[in-house]
Amino acid sequence: HETHDADAAPTSTASSTAGATVNAADEMFAQMMIPHHEQAVEMADLALANDTASPEVKALAGQIKAAQDPEIQSMQGWLSQWGASQSSGSMDHGSGGMMSDDDMSSLMGASGPEFNQMWLTMMIEHHEGAVEMAQDVLATTSNPEVEQLATAVVQGQEKEITTMKEMLG
Repeated sequence: HETHDADAAPTSTASSTAGATVNAADEMFAQMMIPHHEQAVEMADLALANDTASPEVKALAGQIKAAQDPEIQSMQGWLSQWGASQSSGSMDHGSGGMMSDDDMSSLMGASGPEFNQMWLTMMIEHHEGAVEMAQDVLATTSNPEVEQLATAVVQGQEKEITTMKEMLG
């Protein structure tokens, strides 16, 4: 832990994005949201590669991937600019709507209507975790870039959650 503290110390003064201050919560948001988004992209790729997934699920998967890939790039860029570690080391599977390895294996083994239902159910849970993380950082951030991305996550993913719930019927 000593080395992490030494790395983290200069953050508030040495690094800023367009003059904005970066706080520990901004850093943690990016560090936790990157693997979270990466897993959503992985789930989207599973749907896109699954011949038995419905066209609606495939279309939504493409939309999710298109939204989250550039957000991952932005957040990785911030961490690099901020001189922060790319990972927090504290993102447990099962937190923030993250799927466990077992969940992912089950999804990979599913097909047809079972796959569609499992994918939608898991992605709703995953999105709800992301929305919560974004709302948490919006309460504390003073960084306009973090605010913009977190707002986009909340708006985009709440809309997708509504769509997925309708698809589940």
